Amino acid sequence: MRKYLRPILLALVALLLILFVAWWWVSRPDVARLSVEEVSGQVPHLSEVRPQIYPTMEIPPAVGWANGAKPVPAKGLKVQAFADGLDHPRWLYRLPNGDVLVAESNSPPRDVGGITGMVMGSMMKKAGAGTPSANRITLLRDTNNDGVADQKSVFLSGLNSPHGMVLVGDWLYVANTDALVRFPYKTGDAKITAKAEKIVDLPGGGNHWARNVIAAPGGKSLYVAIGSASNIAENDGLAKEGAAYTARTSAEQVRASHQIGRAMIVEVFPDTKRSNLFAWGLRNPNGMAIEPVTQTLWSVVNERDMLGSDMPPDYLAKIDLGAFFGWPWNYWGGYVDKRVSPGRPDLREYTKRPEYSLGPHTAPLGLAFANDAKLGGGFTSGAFVGLHGSWNRKPMSGYKVVFIPFGANGLPVRGAKPVDVLSGFLDKEEKAQGRPVAVITDASGALLVSDDVGNVIWRVSPAQ
Repeated sequence: MRKYLRPILLALVALLLILFVAWWWVSRPDVARLSVEEVSGQVPHLSEVRPQIYPTMEIPPAVGWANGAKPVPAKGLKVQAFADGLDHPRWLYRLPNGDVLVAESNSPPRDVGGITGMVMGSMMKKAGAGTPSANRITLLRDTNNDGVADQKSVFLSGLNSPHGMVLVGDWLYVANTDALVRFPYKTGDAKITAKAEKIVDLPGGGNHWARNVIAAPGGKSLYVAIGSASNIAENDGLAKEGAAYTARTSAEQVRASHQIGRAMIVEVFPDTKRSNLFAWGLRNPNGMAIEPVTQTLWSVVNERDMLGSDMPPDYLAKIDLGAFFGWPWNYWGGYVDKRVSPGRPDLREYTKRPEYSLGPHTAPLGLAFANDAKLGGGFTSGAFVGLHGSWNRKPMSGYKVVFIPFGANGLPVRGAKPVDVLSGFLDKEEKAQGRPVAVITDASGALLVSDDVGNVIWRVSPAQ
């Protein structure tokens, strides 16, 4: 018996070694072969995808700002804290009298259990997003115009992971994670105690909890952005994304369904509490803004994960009525994602190509056009974008605010690359001192940037 034991043990050891090597091979981080700049712009360098069984996870630990440290502004600009001591500040909105609203908010409790839930929870905690949502909107007021908020008070409370805000007439609209609601508002109000009026329900749960809202030109309707519940509708998840991704076959049929689903932008009519699908196939649209020259809707969008460190690019796009951007079946105008089953080859030719790539896995969230900005230099015509930063790329990308130059035609300047406006959110050890989210202008034309890891609102203005 002993003479057979040794060969059996050797065979078991060899098998374990083979299994370990195989596991190491499929789980090793995918390293980028292209720079972020190469995959940015109107004509990005798109390489072959490298699908992953185990995702590359490069997550900088959140450490905050210590010893007076702050982000690094572009040449000719300076930065200071407009407000600090906040609780995960996500979105910003400026009221007509100059008051600034900040949504102190985080993901609602996630309905993900098992190992996946444990891993996700660990990731969120490491990234500085593991705290419960404050579920409030805070008012910041700079009474002496020195660029620092000297009054800070609770403006609205009892919300449900609020994000986008917009004032139309005498109504302040707030996009909770599961509903668009509104409250009466009069100029100068420092607090709202009225009960919320629900306009429409919004689908919640899953990933991509943040809902944004802006007013359409004319103010008769609103645009609401809703991210997908998944990466690529995995685990038979198409039904969770809504009717647009299952029974519908064309944009016309989808728009006629009057159903609010996921991975789309919807147009909401508050007076009738009715909604129509405006554009779909958008994995996670977040920041939205009206381009001032053409008065058209634009949005930044987070694309899919686990196709390698170089692919696909996140993007900035003009959102046309009825447009389809490919998710989950394809991306960037028709590149097929072979992981998605069943496929939809019939939709490929209808997939709109985005106008501008923001690089791979940069996680764009904030968007603001520069028509109200007074930063001077080359920051007079274009779009500011807050890049929250990657988790699925090695080396990491994003973690900065960039500027995209636009021409007189209301489109990005041909050949232009993103220009850094505010960087230095990662320290020398690649730990996250902060992560930028929303970008808006204040009443003086300075740029305000929310930082949900540093718990600060930064103010960027001309150095002189």
